[in-house]
Amino acid sequence: MPNLKIGLFSIGLDAYWDQFEGLKERLEGYTSMVEKKLKKSGNEVVNLGLIDNSASAFEAGIKFKEDGVDIIFLYITTYALSSTVLPVVQRAKVPVVILNLAPEAAIDYNAFNQMKNRKDMTGEWLAYCSACPAPEIANVFKRVGIQFHEVVGILENDDETWSEIQEWVDAATVSHTMSYNRLGCMGHYYSGMLDIYTDLTAQYSVFGGHMELIEVDELSELRKSVSKTAIENKVKTFYEAFDVQNDCLESELRRAAKTAVALDILVDKYRLGSIAYYYKGTEGSDNYDTLSSIILGTSLLTSNGIPVAGEYEIKNAQAMKIMDSFGVGGSFTEYYALDFKEDIVLMGHDGPGHIAIAEGKTRVKPLEVYHGKVGQGLSIEMTVKNGPVTLLSIVEDGKGGLLFLIAQGESVPGPILEIGNTNSRYKFSVGARKFVQQWNSHGPAHHCAVGVGNISSRLKKLAALLNVECIEVC
Repeated sequence: MPNLKIGLFSIGLDAYWDQFEGLKERLEGYTSMVEKKLKKSGNEVVNLGLIDNSASAFEAGIKFKEDGVDIIFLYITTYALSSTVLPVVQRAKVPVVILNLAPEAAIDYNAFNQMKNRKDMTGEWLAYCSACPAPEIANVFKRVGIQFHEVVGILENDDETWSEIQEWVDAATVSHTMSYNRLGCMGHYYSGMLDIYTDLTAQYSVFGGHMELIEVDELSELRKSVSKTAIENKVKTFYEAFDVQNDCLESELRRAAKTAVALDILVDKYRLGSIAYYYKGTEGSDNYDTLSSIILGTSLLTSNGIPVAGEYEIKNAQAMKIMDSFGVGGSFTEYYALDFKEDIVLMGHDGPGHIAIAEGKTRVKPLEVYHGKVGQGLSIEMTVKNGPVTLLSIVEDGKGGLLFLIAQGESVPGPILEIGNTNSRYKFSVGARKFVQQWNSHGPAHHCAVGVGNISSRLKKLAALLNVECIEVC
């Protein structure tokens, strides 16, 4: 996958340069400062400099398109005509963020008014005139149907402003990641879970990427060629990554290791960045053996940047990939129960979990039955790290489109159901009752993704870049 490429240009008015000596060079210096700050993200920045007339605007739009920039930051240095902006953005056809940044927190009025030459005063004023053309640009963008976003702040010594800009960069990075992500869809839906059925083309229309439809038989065949050495090495990995309980049979660990190695091969073959899987299976078949030993391997993948969603929950595989791409995890979860005494929502799920965001070491336990599914074998039990969390659900809006449903809360300590599944206790600012009512009112599937930290602001920006609605419950 190529890295995110950021486009940057600033705007001014060429009529000013002969009138006000040094103004252009000063504004170009400000533009270089923006470029330097954007480069701190580690991404390539294509800086086309100061665009000050319509002819150079057309050239800039063509250049951005040829270079394949993913997002444009439009920095307003002073007043400029909207005709120097529109051709750039129209031809590039990528999201645009307007940077309405003053060079300093305020003009030094005393020093300014003591200047003896009114021409020099006007030149100085124009260096602070970044807010002036913003309404003109917004008006034109609205009328021609260009979606835009604006950051208002100060060029230097303004952490709030640059934190917001970095969030736009982060959101653009995740959008870029999703556009190249290869999602493996292995097996079929859990029969009867109507809420999780989804339109794959609708997923393409929002996120891009690629979906590879994979037969479980292929994974079962790969298991047959896994060497004993590879199995033993993977068992060692299990002991390093998990807290393997004493009642776990070595034969079950080796069976799970065999599947985990086969999964690694499958991921490499199709260059997968995420997976959604489920297969009912027939007792005694190879596929039955494969799917009943998949949890440890899929948990390792999930913690290593390849999130895996059970029950063929494709929408939630997308949500998990988004959360993981923001660096906050993204574990498969759903409501378990409500604790009205402590105003707690219990959430978790069977199958894989994101062990990198676990509170303590994730436990491996044997289960005599996988509830609602065939087979038996090893499972994991984990709690999400105590502290702030964010939930994300990718929801079908009933009109053929998608929306983001998000909530911020806190993972809190306390007793869990020690049943060999992921299980956490969450508190929400609106309380358990209102959270559940408000969350359900938007018609999500019963699964969602949970990540550590409060990242609703970044998720809203991602939704804006993808042009989808974003609803925040709390």
